[in-house]
Amino acid sequence: MFTGLIEEIGFIDKIASQNSGGQLVIQSKAIQEGAKLGDSISVNGVCLTVTNLTKTTFTADVMPETLKRSNLGGLQKGSPVHLERAMAANGRFGGHMVSGHIDGTGILSAKKQEGNAIRLFIQADAALLRQIIEKGSIAIDGVSLTVISVDKEQFSVGIIPHTGTQTILLNKKIGDKVNLETDIIAKYIQRFMENNNEKQEKPFTLEFLRENGF
Repeated sequence: MFTGLIEEIGFIDKIASQNSGGQLVIQSKAIQEGAKLGDSISVNGVCLTVTNLTKTTFTADVMPETLKRSNLGGLQKGSPVHLERAMAANGRFGGHMVSGHIDGTGILSAKKQEGNAIRLFIQADAALLRQIIEKGSIAIDGVSLTVISVDKEQFSVGIIPHTGTQTILLNKKIGDKVNLETDIIAKYIQRFMENNNEKQEKPFTLEFLRENGF
């Protein structure tokens, strides 16, 4: 489990193909502190398992499903990536619950300056947008952010100066692909409602709740 607060920006040192999957070697300065083999590290929001450690790098295997679901397959040697170690049980919880399991990807469609912040607009599939609500939480490339707006085609978030300097989100270009993880609670609620709708004649709607005393 992660918080979506980026600890460090690392750089891809090596990419190797491996049985239809891949292996990433990532350069970093501080993320290895206290880390050991088998630990989880979030790379652009993707939870990966450490398989090798040196003083300046760590290695992680990436299976085909991860490459399919995320933007990791498009990385090259030298590409910057967001890094976060798994949340410590005795630490502060400053972001939101991020599992590191990517739901899909979105496309950066526009940037707009708004006061001291920059608003990013992300196009995404309808299935993902149904799990996103205004003022809810979203993780973009592993960064915990608050949703400003959402419609049938895209959603938007605001990047304050601190977030801009601590992440690489503002370096993204229009058309770039980003990893998305929607709020875990929204996914469970959606699945619960879908299951209930399949089992009963009346759909699980606000009207149904009113009729049953809620």
